[in-house]
Amino acid sequence: MDVRRRPTRPPRPSPSDTHLWQQNPSAAYGVRSQSPTAKASDVLLSPFYLANTIFFALFFFVTYYLLRRWRDKIRSSIPLHVFTLPELAALVAFVASVIYLLGFFGIEFVQSFISRPSHDGDIWSDNVAVDDVELDRHPFIPQPQPDPLISFATMEDDEAIIESVVQRVIPSYSLEAKLGDCKRAAAIRRDAVQRMTGRSLEGLPLHEFDYDSILGQCCEMTIGYVQIPVGIAGPLLLDGYKYLVPMATTEGGLVASTNRGCKAILESGGATSMILRDGMTRAPVVRFPTAKRASELKFYLEDPINFETLSTVFNKSSRFGRLQGIQCSIAGRNLYARFSCSTGDAMGMNMVSKGVQNVLEFLQNDFTDMVVIGISGNFCSDKKPAAVNWIEGRGKSIVCEAVIKDEVVKKVLKTHVASLVELNMLKNLAGSAVAGALGGFNAHASNIVSAIFIATGQDPAQNIESSHCITMMEVVNDGKDLHISVTMPSIEVGTVGGGTQLASQAACLNLLGVKGASKESAGANSRLLAAIVAGSVLAGELSVMSAIAAGHLVKSHMKYNRSSKDVSQAACQT
Repeated sequence: MDVRRRPTRPPRPSPSDTHLWQQNPSAAYGVRSQSPTAKASDVLLSPFYLANTIFFALFFFVTYYLLRRWRDKIRSSIPLHVFTLPELAALVAFVASVIYLLGFFGIEFVQSFISRPSHDGDIWSDNVAVDDVELDRHPFIPQPQPDPLISFATMEDDEAIIESVVQRVIPSYSLEAKLGDCKRAAAIRRDAVQRMTGRSLEGLPLHEFDYDSILGQCCEMTIGYVQIPVGIAGPLLLDGYKYLVPMATTEGGLVASTNRGCKAILESGGATSMILRDGMTRAPVVRFPTAKRASELKFYLEDPINFETLSTVFNKSSRFGRLQGIQCSIAGRNLYARFSCSTGDAMGMNMVSKGVQNVLEFLQNDFTDMVVIGISGNFCSDKKPAAVNWIEGRGKSIVCEAVIKDEVVKKVLKTHVASLVELNMLKNLAGSAVAGALGGFNAHASNIVSAIFIATGQDPAQNIESSHCITMMEVVNDGKDLHISVTMPSIEVGTVGGGTQLASQAACLNLLGVKGASKESAGANSRLLAAIVAGSVLAGELSVMSAIAAGHLVKSHMKYNRSSKDVSQAACQT
């Protein structure tokens, strides 16, 4: 513990030393300081109070006099620019008083920017007094206010910074920028949060993470990271290639179930996939004075003659973003225009948004009465269940299918083809219809989509529309084998940008062979990732439906999703 000797406090100066305080407050306390720095305010009249009184009175007097004279001139129809000698003198006095007052209040402010004194040896630097003991402040001494940025930049003691964050002297969000050390910033913020809440964050990991990699792109105000176990399902035989699929989940039995589905597909010859559509969407909402004007823009945007011009404007925002089409809908005098574009290997939300912004700026040259209400009007539709995505698609639209042999159904899946077909009709189709499902004609597509999204750095919130899926099962080959397919119209994935650049997620993408941008064909990696997602969903649907048909679902969850181990005690011991 660092114990410092408390210095003897020097005597307080008497009021007769006011001039000394103004020139050198440190000297008034008997503290040795640097030689005083010349200031622009030194040219002002002294003593200050006398000069201030004179010029304040002069300013208000001449202002009142001139206003009275100008009012009389207006009433008498005398031109305002005709001055008498007293009026001219009053005008000169007014200008002089304004110049003085501006100098009195403004010079010190300007001086603080053009000539900041050094804080070395300054009794007030960093808001810390000599030997860390803050001296009593005299009421007549100008009280310097601490500069949060300067004191923050020179602080080396984490404890002092933590206390400043707790007291809200230093904004928590500025720690990374000011410290230049993202891990240290996270540790300081973490301790500050514990003190402010009185609750422990023990168990939330802090170390062994690259905080620099997420700065400005993935997460703000970091205090640690969450551990999610990653399992492997597969191999998934898809389009003639085998893939080991990483899945990040905390649901016991999910990886094992998907793995069993992959085994059934592998032993039946594999699955095939087809990309039906590839285009990210953004739909701004604009308003016009009348519905007629809104309709005119709708006709303009949907006219094939104008598409080339609009494409040129849209495409200049990116090397990979290429406008595919515009679909419009009107609600009164409000127009919703759904732009669709290719986005290469990026998921593409920012890309399409920039292109839409270019088009809106271009349109306002001809549609000057158009008011842009929002760059997104929910006709896109992003991170919400919407019929437009289910019907028109968003991101990658994919269908994936496989024919599972009868012997595989019996040996691996422990059920029968007829039982699966009947269950699919009554559960996934009729049952979902009774529930009024929107895009939810499946058993648990969201489970697989979420697990792969988290493992590969996708936006987990886009699981909502990406999990839109209809699972179909039919009897083929004279009633012996099972044809199963999943149709997913809006899988939104990318292999560049966002969380895909983090080390763990990049490793999972590398395992699948889709890390980064494709060098052979723009967008090939992201399309392959979407196909793997669909193929994994196919495996997951096949396995869980078989478990339900065979009556094994509850039993398997009791085996894989429950534990007698007290994990809370284990966590406390680590």
